[in-house]
Amino acid sequence: MSDDWTERWNDRYSNEEFAYGEEPNNYLKQELEKLNIGTILFPAEGEGRNAVFAAKLGWTVSAFDISLEGKNKALQLANTNNVTIDYQVGELKTLDYKPEKFDAIALIFAHFPADIKSLYHKTLDKYLRKNGIVIFEAFSKKHLDYLAKNEKVGGPKDIESLFSIEELKSDFENYEIIELTEQEIELNEGQYHNGKGSVIRFVGRKK
Repeated sequence: MSDDWTERWNDRYSNEEFAYGEEPNNYLKQELEKLNIGTILFPAEGEGRNAVFAAKLGWTVSAFDISLEGKNKALQLANTNNVTIDYQVGELKTLDYKPEKFDAIALIFAHFPADIKSLYHKTLDKYLRKNGIVIFEAFSKKHLDYLAKNEKVGGPKDIESLFSIEELKSDFENYEIIELTEQEIELNEGQYHNGKGSVIRFVGRKK
């Protein structure tokens, strides 16, 4: 990833206030509470709100991001909540996760650069055990219409970085689809996710 991309996220996470708040994403919370506790990975985890929530439930939590500022905020949040998370900084190819290490992977607004997003999904699949669960929520390609009306809802401004149902089916083709929908939701997450947006929600079990 480019230095500009890393710098952008370091800048966003460098403020004292949490960019997307300290509470977990609603969809992540809803779906994670249905699962048996185990090991979970949070890619592109930013300031750690979702990872810390999982750790508070008893999960063994790993997370990564390209932003050192994000890691610092995440460890701060974990300390405040008296939990421990393993948080690494770097691109996925530089990290040392083992095959079939995790019971679940949570991709919550993990908008990787358009040219690598499918590669990342297929790489992450290798780290998930058979019968493991993927929980995914991110902005859909229809989201540009919402963004044009309200910039405060946030999200990428290029359609290639946004998702479609067809892309998710292709990236996670060896999964039993538990849920795969495109829907309008109301976001209220910190400074950067506020208002109506269009998202893809996906829960899948690895075959």
